[in-house]
Amino acid sequence: MKYWRETLAVAQRILIELLRRRRSLIFWLIFPVAVLAINSLVWAEQAQMSMAQAFEFIAPSALVGSALFFSCLGGTVATVVSEREQQTLKRLFLSPLSGTSYFFGIFIAHSWIGIGQVLIVYSVAAFWGARFQGSLLLGAILILLSIVSYVGLGFILGTQLGRRTEDVNALVATFGVPLLILGGAFFPSSLFPDTLLKIARINPIYHMNEALVAVAANGENWSKIESHFWFLCGFSAFVVLAGWLSYWQMLESERSL
Repeated sequence: MKYWRETLAVAQRILIELLRRRRSLIFWLIFPVAVLAINSLVWAEQAQMSMAQAFEFIAPSALVGSALFFSCLGGTVATVVSEREQQTLKRLFLSPLSGTSYFFGIFIAHSWIGIGQVLIVYSVAAFWGARFQGSLLLGAILILLSIVSYVGLGFILGTQLGRRTEDVNALVATFGVPLLILGGAFFPSSLFPDTLLKIARINPIYHMNEALVAVAANGENWSKIESHFWFLCGFSAFVVLAGWLSYWQMLESERSL
């Protein structure tokens, strides 16, 4: 119970601080909705489909490539770097709060932010008549795996490469934008040449996007996305473990300073 209370307290503190920075919340709201609307308008025109069909097809990509990417990955990097820069970790060593609770508190906070953005993106899509065509349970599992993957990767980047707040944008842009493009978040992977498609298959965002589009827009079942699912399971487990080890390595480094 002690660890659970501490974890929830850390998550609550991070979420309250975010609510106070309303500008960030507004940007996190505007960006995925704008990407969703613009891409849906373009796709409806080019593919000669209804707006409802366009929103159904674009919503998973907008969610994975815009909403979850910047809130869960970029947000986790920003939190870890800012906490380090503001000497919060130093104060952690003087308090009874455990490092484990601190790690999971950050994890839970950004997971809740990601869930909030899922609701926003699909609420906008539903307003235009879009429907989630496949299994809601399977879709929820894929979204959860995507959130876990992004947050875990955010811990790795934030602890290993981030030192100052100014580093955050450079980290997210350098590592994230190429992954988003190769993941099919901005345009379909069916347009990729064979060489890029082979590279894309080792990109977790590609598997997030392909699996969620297949389930949400095309109504596919488990058998159609099995390879994507197991890739995401393995990747999420790996980045959580690597993020955990990177986090403890950072704590040891902070103790010695």
